[in-house]
Amino acid sequence: MATTINPPRDPNTLSNYNNWISTHITANFDILFDEKKVAGNVVHQLKSRTNSESKEIIFDTSYLEIGDIKVDGKAAKWELLPTLGPFGNGLKIELAEGVELDKSVEVDISVKTTEKCTALQWLTPAQTSNGRVPYMFSQCQAIHARSIFPCQDTPDVKSTVDFNITSPYPVIASGLPVGKPVAADKAGHQKYQFKQNVPIPIYLFALASGDIAEARIGPRSVVATSPDKLDECTWELEADTEKFINAIEKIVYPYAWGEYNVLVLPPSFPYGGMENPIFTFATPSIISKDRENIDVIAHELAHSWSGNLVTSASWEHFWLNEGWTVYLERRILAALHGEQYRHFSAIIGWKALTDAVNHFGSDHEFTRLVVDLKGKDPDDAFSSVPYEKGFNFLFYLENLVGKPKFDKFIPHYFTLFKEKSLDSYEFKATILEFFANDAEASKLLNELDWDSWFYSPGLPPKPEFDTTLVDVAYKLAENWKNDSFEPKESDVKDMMANQLVVFLDQILQFEKPLSPSQSKKMGNVYGFAKSENIEVSNLYFQVGLKAGDESVVEPTKSLLGRIGRMKFVRPLYRNLEKFNREIAVQTFEGLKDFYHPICRGMVEKDLFGQKGN
Repeated sequence: MATTINPPRDPNTLSNYNNWISTHITANFDILFDEKKVAGNVVHQLKSRTNSESKEIIFDTSYLEIGDIKVDGKAAKWELLPTLGPFGNGLKIELAEGVELDKSVEVDISVKTTEKCTALQWLTPAQTSNGRVPYMFSQCQAIHARSIFPCQDTPDVKSTVDFNITSPYPVIASGLPVGKPVAADKAGHQKYQFKQNVPIPIYLFALASGDIAEARIGPRSVVATSPDKLDECTWELEADTEKFINAIEKIVYPYAWGEYNVLVLPPSFPYGGMENPIFTFATPSIISKDRENIDVIAHELAHSWSGNLVTSASWEHFWLNEGWTVYLERRILAALHGEQYRHFSAIIGWKALTDAVNHFGSDHEFTRLVVDLKGKDPDDAFSSVPYEKGFNFLFYLENLVGKPKFDKFIPHYFTLFKEKSLDSYEFKATILEFFANDAEASKLLNELDWDSWFYSPGLPPKPEFDTTLVDVAYKLAENWKNDSFEPKESDVKDMMANQLVVFLDQILQFEKPLSPSQSKKMGNVYGFAKSENIEVSNLYFQVGLKAGDESVVEPTKSLLGRIGRMKFVRPLYRNLEKFNREIAVQTFEGLKDFYHPICRGMVEKDLFGQKGN
């Protein structure tokens, strides 16, 4: 019989998933708030991908305390391999004999996290909004699941998951709840069970526990958050969530996960959202009391197709997750608000892409669509590039073949790779094959300089965007180049929050910054200094810092202590450092324990070196 060996195409895993593939995971964990640890056991069902040729299984681990390991119920020999940079340690488990192709073994591992776990953040009651009880949440993307339990920590492997989680407080997980919680052996604790029947990459394994209440925001959706924030979160999300789902179902195909829910986390969550299946984990910065920041929900919902169902095979091809998701997010917005709004969002995205390219440098490898991450931590490459360069590539392809034709490709692509992982080369082959019988489209796609799109650093060709919705912001920004311009409240009265974002972005690009007095006047007359919309206030503080306006220093420090989303935190620290390095460093030293480990590490690199390495 011929042996099938799939060469590993993910350089950021130590696992030998070319020999074994985890098809089902049972996670039995106690959440130990007093120790700030998670402990229990994990059971992998592993299918052999060779014909009895492999007699060892290697999992990814990072800073774990490993106990007993059993293979098919019998004690097994194992060893932790030497640490390999950001990838942790391989856990090598010896088998008595090889296993036939496609036959399975069961591996049961006792495990406990340590204080060096990079996936879990533990909050004291004081760090939560109502101060009642502690809180824990996970963030496994990109390669942090290995710090919770031994696993094949690669997006190239997908498994179904059963969660059996014991905690003194309510639990959320990336699966559908199974019944009501039941009393656990430990006094005051309950056991919460969840089931994920759609195979997922392990970076989508997610847990949260704390003082969490739920309210319905749609026929198949709830919002979960701290009880004191439940009403405002419900109001923010109930108007649009089901509209978003209906819109994308028409573009791709019906939602595959049963429920679509949103967990609004405490403020130290480092991202806008994390697309954990069933329960999107979201930043509280989307709760702006004006329903103008919920594009994040359209984005995370779109991940239910791109990323979660159809997944990039490694972080080197991350644009297949994020570029597609931004593309679908903007298609949702166009369906609800019109095509002009899609272009408006894309213009804001182009600015974010430009900023990322400028930060890395236009010839930096991390500004490529397909990056080389061999020996590198994928978190270091995280930026707007895969999101916005990826979107612009797909937008280019849409315009190249024509939107009606591209619209037929979308459901084909998401059907062909449903519950699978792929790389950029498979994407290219798929679109070429789909249009093979369309002479016009086929010619255009075959003549396309694919290598330039995949591998050229820096900005791609800029599309012709419809600027209707940004022109008013551009015009107002032009007025501020005149030192004698006198602002009026009516200047911004009819502008959406995102138009204010574009306006402030334009001001930030001025070669000659505003004067301190202009900055103060802008903040007071336009209300930016007291805005509850963080998308607006954070940019205004950057404008003020660039202007040398001392009046924004304290509000900037205050904001940095209220939100841990890297989109805001990193640029604010960079600008605060340029204004006064000593203040920036002191502020960070005082707040670093508030931030998630991923955010803390990235700000340390921004302030103390190793930028982009």
